[in-house]
Amino acid sequence: MTDTAVIERIRSRSLWLETCDDDLTPRPALAGDTEVDVAVVGGGLTGLWTALLLREADPTLRVLVVEAEVCGFGASGRNGGWCSALFPASLGALEGMAGRDAAIAQYRAMIDTVGQVGTDLDRLGIDAHWAAGGTLVSATSPAHVARLRADLAEHRRYGFGEDDLRWLAPAAARRVVAAEGTLGGVVTPHCATVQPARLVRGLARAAERAGARIVEGTRAHRLAPNGPTATSTATVHTSHGRVRAEVVLRCTEGYTPGLEGHGRDVVPVYSMMIATEPLPDDVWEVIGFGDRPTFSDGRHLLIYAQRTADGRLALGGRGAPYHWGSRVTDEQDRSPAIADELRDVLHRLFPATSDAAITHHWGGPLGVPRDWCASVALDRTAGLGHAGGYVGDGVSTTHLAARTLVDLVLDRDTDLVRLPWVGHRSPRWEPEPLRWLGINAGTTLAGAADRREQRTRRPAVAAGRLIDLLTGGE
Repeated sequence: MTDTAVIERIRSRSLWLETCDDDLTPRPALAGDTEVDVAVVGGGLTGLWTALLLREADPTLRVLVVEAEVCGFGASGRNGGWCSALFPASLGALEGMAGRDAAIAQYRAMIDTVGQVGTDLDRLGIDAHWAAGGTLVSATSPAHVARLRADLAEHRRYGFGEDDLRWLAPAAARRVVAAEGTLGGVVTPHCATVQPARLVRGLARAAERAGARIVEGTRAHRLAPNGPTATSTATVHTSHGRVRAEVVLRCTEGYTPGLEGHGRDVVPVYSMMIATEPLPDDVWEVIGFGDRPTFSDGRHLLIYAQRTADGRLALGGRGAPYHWGSRVTDEQDRSPAIADELRDVLHRLFPATSDAAITHHWGGPLGVPRDWCASVALDRTAGLGHAGGYVGDGVSTTHLAARTLVDLVLDRDTDLVRLPWVGHRSPRWEPEPLRWLGINAGTTLAGAADRREQRTRRPAVAAGRLIDLLTGGE
């Protein structure tokens, strides 16, 4: 493949990569065996934040990032652009794991992280089109109202007040985002809109300025722990040689099943997006998004949207099938059927966009652990650590994960290393065909439940419980 073809393949992965003002030329691959202090496998947001913050904390560390494609090729360069305080495991689930105070601490850490990401972007001079407009989750069907109010009530039980999230009456919700059929909604200030590819590409350059080294086009196949001798080290076996390190950190998210021995740690679930052409001012006056909030609604089959800095409406959603054996290929990054469904959702929610051209369609895999709980850990004896399982909530969670990994690597006793996700071990996913059957059945059922709720205007409670059982959600 020519250099031009390689770059075009990368650019075509998303609107964000196409418009990130970076030529996307791959860095050189690993040139044979090498030895470092810390090897980071994966050049996405987790890996790059970790490399940068490690070097800032200890400039003597030799830190190497090993990336199979180019930095930002995966979910970090294709996601919905929400830097939010969302965490995939519920407060109740975290309380069951570690107690009430620990659950609250995890959620408070996520809230603090949103602001810290913005501060770090300013500090590093990364223009990621940051806009701290918060999030509105609208009830666009009567069936959504009870579900959103129940979520709000749960947060109240854990001490999260009006400053964290609150209910908006229909008129007030429509002043934020005027989605068709809005019956109210929950609004939170704890979210910012970003252009994710500008973020991750800028972060790669910042990590290099800090002294980290990045090799691209270098696929890791296997991670081996420390051996029995005092001189042995953990090892990354790659397509271009071996990397020996005192600590190896796995930051591979939806691509984790491609590593030997990790095929059932997470499943790669595809999320898809579409984006309109830049919309005229009169359309924005009708549909809102004035402060560039992020937007979702109360359906089972998640949707998410943002107004881009150049005036597009970018909308994404779940619903693409899970592929047998956790397979991830370029051909799966687009689905005409899902693009059509997203277009229908866009036009139903925002009829004023019906004449706008859809200029981009893309997707990619995100990592889902069996219990939907992200985790971060370091086994000092083995020399192996990891962070991930964000279930699509990774733009901010990666920053919290990186700060936690830094504290673990440097053996710091901090509040971060005592959060309940540290050291958490999710169950492994079932082997095939159970995995394929369960996940795809859950996705199909979620779509059917949304259609039923739209038709009957009543919550599909039983269907929701069955969806959680099949997919591992809550």
